Amino acid sequence: MNNYRSTIIPHISEKSSQETSSDFEFLFARAIEFRQETIYFIIVDRFNDGDSDNNPGCNPQLYDPTRQQWGKYWGGDLQGIIDKLDYLKGLGVTALWISPLFEQVEELQFDRAAMHGYWTKDFKRINPRFLAKGEDNSLSKCTVLNRLITAAHDRGLKLILDIVCNHSSPDVNGHKGELYDDGKLIADFYNDTNNWYHHNPEITDWEDEWQLLYGEMAGLATFNESNLDFRNYMKSAIKQWLDRGIDALRIDTVKHMPIWFWQELITDIQTHKPSTFMFGEWGFSKPWEQKSVDFANFSGMSILDFGLCEAIRSALAKEDARGFYLIKKVFDLDRLYYRATELITFIDNHDMPRFQSLNADPDNLRMAIALLMTSRGIPCIYYGTEQYLHNDTNGGEDPYNRPMMDNWDTNSPLYQDIQLFSKLRRLNPAVSLGSQVEKYITTDIYCYTRSYRDSRCFVAINRGKSTTINVNTNLEDGEYRCLLTQRTFQVRNGKLSGLELSSQEVIILSYIGDRVKGQTIARVQLNGISTQPGETVVVTGDCPELGNWDISKAYALEYINSNTWFGEIPFTTSSGKAISYKYAVQRENGLPIYENVISHRWILAEDGIVKWQNIWGQS
Repeated sequence: MNNYRSTIIPHISEKSSQETSSDFEFLFARAIEFRQETIYFIIVDRFNDGDSDNNPGCNPQLYDPTRQQWGKYWGGDLQGIIDKLDYLKGLGVTALWISPLFEQVEELQFDRAAMHGYWTKDFKRINPRFLAKGEDNSLSKCTVLNRLITAAHDRGLKLILDIVCNHSSPDVNGHKGELYDDGKLIADFYNDTNNWYHHNPEITDWEDEWQLLYGEMAGLATFNESNLDFRNYMKSAIKQWLDRGIDALRIDTVKHMPIWFWQELITDIQTHKPSTFMFGEWGFSKPWEQKSVDFANFSGMSILDFGLCEAIRSALAKEDARGFYLIKKVFDLDRLYYRATELITFIDNHDMPRFQSLNADPDNLRMAIALLMTSRGIPCIYYGTEQYLHNDTNGGEDPYNRPMMDNWDTNSPLYQDIQLFSKLRRLNPAVSLGSQVEKYITTDIYCYTRSYRDSRCFVAINRGKSTTINVNTNLEDGEYRCLLTQRTFQVRNGKLSGLELSSQEVIILSYIGDRVKGQTIARVQLNGISTQPGETVVVTGDCPELGNWDISKAYALEYINSNTWFGEIPFTTSSGKAISYKYAVQRENGLPIYENVISHRWILAEDGIVKWQNIWGQS
């Protein structure tokens, strides 16, 4: 009898992501884990019109019912998202990144309105075009947002708010940077008596760090982060959104403000709501550019992985002759990051042409999505990709990369693929938490294995002609069925011999081992340690689960890359108690090496997941 590996992936039921008062029983005791999420990025105005009564708004000139004027509002709103939550749940996405919801300037600049959400007028009020007609748009009073948050959480979907701390609005009909605090004017760029804004020339040299930090970007009124009143206003506004039920934050234009500002802001936010996950837009970040890596390592938030995005687009959309070696170049530098597995990965977004505007072949898009969803990092799907949504006018550049969503086919091949991949990410910890090791590469073929404990996922992608290869998989021996093609394969001695790959084919073989089980699970990550072959990083401490300081009974971590060790430690006896721990390196022949710091201390939650992230030798 054949024993097929992971041929059936069951439905996954998610608990509500809303926190209860017990979450704060111990400060910093719990964490929200985003590595197993699949993010879906929605431009609210272009997703779905659920309430046509609000379309004209207070200034009907900003609305285009014909949907031909790309800079104007087209009618999408929060009710439209609510109406499609079951569609999104079925797609398999688990977190919704929603474009900024703040109240915007209600005037045209030339032929463009602020439908994108990045010309904020009031961070404590909601854009009334997204609410019911006549509804109070004060954040503390509106009801549509409540319904969205409740309905999303009831389906196990997290909500990510897009925020902009760098700037408010440009000059629109003689008004610039007029900022309100729940309806009260508190700042005005042209009457800036309290110094809320920088008043510097526009950026002309994008390599000049001073200009990037303090220059004006595209005529937008740029906030003065040295102003304490501004910082307190932003903190209070963000906390109000979090208190309403927002789970995570995407933060715009982070490279244009000094890192100390972000460190202060993030510390304050996580003191208020410790579980908040955050990621920033460091535009066109690359692992070989030190400033973006330093930001990812020391700001307190993750970042969008532009480097991998560009590599995937070049290899699979532009069909660059260097092929998969472009992607290899990015992954080979994962060691530079402290949290490479938490980088947000994507293949397109609202600021670049959609993937299919570069290459309309749906099979190329399918390869790109497969790579995105099975590689390290947290994948983000741009709205409509699952329906092959794109408009190629002017090469698909902004604003043509923001078409109206017009198809909701749950039988779309890519809809089905994303659903499958998302379930795989949730069920197989190797895909979301584990290491990624290249197994075979040419310009046209890329094979890699994701590994964590005894779980494995092998992926093979062929962008070229049909061919046959031999490849070592690190899979347990046995017969496997591909999750996508349903082809069966025999693994012997960890190898696939005579693996036939058709043109544009993707093969995914999954083996799911035993999951870590405990009343409280600590997801432990250590960076900043260099180990040699045969050495293992362990965690020892003053509790039974960590061996009561007996190094022979310490808990072993998993090698992720040359800068990262990771593991899940189950606690039951010590749940709810204060513990101390320390990292050490065990060697095959020789005494263990302990980190030279006083022990780390932690108060474990009674149950759930906690995260420890430490750097070797730093308390």
